[in-house]
Amino acid sequence: METALYLIPVTLGDTTIESVLPSYNKEIILGIRHFIVEDIRSARRFLKKVEREIDIDALTFYPLNKHTSPEDISGYLKPLIGGASMGVISEAGCPAVADPGADVVAIAQRKNLKVVPLVGPSSIILSVMASGFNGQSFAFHGYLPIEPAERIKKIKMLEQRVYAEHQTQLFIETPYRNNKMVEDILQNCRPQTRLCIAANITCEGEYIRTKTVKEWKGKVPELSKIPCIFLLYQ
Repeated sequence: METALYLIPVTLGDTTIESVLPSYNKEIILGIRHFIVEDIRSARRFLKKVEREIDIDALTFYPLNKHTSPEDISGYLKPLIGGASMGVISEAGCPAVADPGADVVAIAQRKNLKVVPLVGPSSIILSVMASGFNGQSFAFHGYLPIEPAERIKKIKMLEQRVYAEHQTQLFIETPYRNNKMVEDILQNCRPQTRLCIAANITCEGEYIRTKTVKEWKGKVPELSKIPCIFLLYQ
């Protein structure tokens, strides 16, 4: 196994490892003793799911979140610099994509350390694949503003980009605000604008549907407790 910083994807929810992650990932994971993780408890659970017999207490975990300083992150990479492979594990999906793991990768690249992304589920890519929208040009915006007027302004701006640039626009919301997000989209976007709602991707109850704003009205499912990604296109 080549010494590198391995970017290790995680399941998007309560689904089997085998259904979304290749067996090669397990081989790599079992060869790593140092992990930079977004949440230590969830990372430990994931590793136990990968291999029930793994010796968790023999592993070292380095917490990574929005409060972690660049100096701490740089220090985390000492084992890698010393010749030991390291892994980066996100809360869900692919690390370093809309994820604090990007900060680790940036420092590793600056230090000329080898970075290896492993194959796994990305809600962004999977939702674009299943939407029927433009997969040549798309932009992910993360969370939109919480304040109602600012959120509506942002939605309208993203819709304008759809028509001006022929670009698919993606964004997410906290699950308990999903219904309100859809309501704002349906009230403020053009009737012919298409909206794809992708929920519970790769998990039980997966729901991915594309309709025009006009077609969605009065036919939106209950979304308040499930992870969703929203896509707009013309």
